[in-house]
Amino acid sequence: MSAVSQTGADIRLRLYIQPKASRDDWVGLHGDEIKVAITAPPVDGKANAHLQKFLAKSFKVAKSAVFIEKGELGRHKMVLIQAPLQLPPLVAQLLISGDVTS
Repeated sequence: MSAVSQTGADIRLRLYIQPKASRDDWVGLHGDEIKVAITAPPVDGKANAHLQKFLAKSFKVAKSAVFIEKGELGRHKMVLIQAPLQLPPLVAQLLISGDVTS
């Protein structure tokens, strides 16, 4: 399975999360997942809430359009972005390069 899949207007991402990083950033590929660094600690759901906010800003959607489908309690996550208005460069590159499933 690839790191990015697209179904209609929606994007599904396989992510590997690095909490307590020095800054929020798209790091690159980590196996068959995209590594994302976030500053929030993995305590009491703070990392998930921060991740949703970071992804919403990156894709220019409301936080309510970002769903963590799998991996609520772990570093490996499956995330659905509903109808993104923009794509972060790494995600756009993966879509263009064909490392995507429809």
